[in-house]
Amino acid sequence: MDWYILGQQLVNGVTLGAIYGLIAIGYTMVYGIIGMINFAHGEIYMISAYITAIAFAVFTFLGIDSLALSLLLTLMVTMFITGLYGWYIERTVYRPLRTTNRLAPLITAIGVSLLLQNYVQVSQGPYVQGVPSVIQGGFTIGSDAGFFQIRYIDLLIVVVSFIAMMILTWVIQKTSLGRQCRAVEQDRKMATILGINTTRIISTVFVIGSVMAAVAGELVTFNYGSFDFHIGFILGIKAFSAAVLGGIGSLPGAMLGGLILGVLESLFAGFVSSDYKDVFSFSVLVLVLIFKPSGLLGRPAVEKV
Repeated sequence: MDWYILGQQLVNGVTLGAIYGLIAIGYTMVYGIIGMINFAHGEIYMISAYITAIAFAVFTFLGIDSLALSLLLTLMVTMFITGLYGWYIERTVYRPLRTTNRLAPLITAIGVSLLLQNYVQVSQGPYVQGVPSVIQGGFTIGSDAGFFQIRYIDLLIVVVSFIAMMILTWVIQKTSLGRQCRAVEQDRKMATILGINTTRIISTVFVIGSVMAAVAGELVTFNYGSFDFHIGFILGIKAFSAAVLGGIGSLPGAMLGGLILGVLESLFAGFVSSDYKDVFSFSVLVLVLIFKPSGLLGRPAVEKV
């Protein structure tokens, strides 16, 4: 095994894992609060990719020359609009089903996923879309005999992902909103008795998850440069696998699971076969569900009321 090939796969894996972790946060927060798996979350990420491309094109057309300013404004617009999508879906689709059995929201989430896919296909077209490569360059480690590359976009993805994770952890652990979220997670009825607006908290959690997906959407869009209306499904399932691996309901577990899954998938693709990397990722999910259903940092599941 050549060390530089291993190094390149580790870089690719950490970058990919950071993206998985960001998207997995949406799954784990919603499950932690209401015990529901929001399978439409991958499509929220997909929509954020389209919003990123449109917003960046608009700011470029308006003559904003600063790349950093354009990317920042694009991120803010993408986070805002994607957050509205998350809020609207929770308000109109999931809230009326909150008191029903668990099967109804699960089937509805799959239906919302298909609805969003077809909505984007009709409104934006079925073809692959793209954005220019605006973040170029990097540095190499090694010599002419063997080296691997760390691109600036790789560093940006990892740094932004961990900053977003740290900010979210601070919000959940240190702020009034975070204390209310933890109270609703532990006992929704008691939180209501104590005066917490649980409906508002649940909506806020959907918005936070959507905002994290928006951050991932912009990073991935400028990393790969292309996207279509199908990208949310596979990436969403892999992010769900990461959430389960780390312990669904645990924020650190979501990022840890994302990093582990990203590195394992990258190593498998580099040293075994890239054609079966998706099969490998889903096999990891199956093994975790069999041998450790609560995940690495998760707690045993309890019934939500």
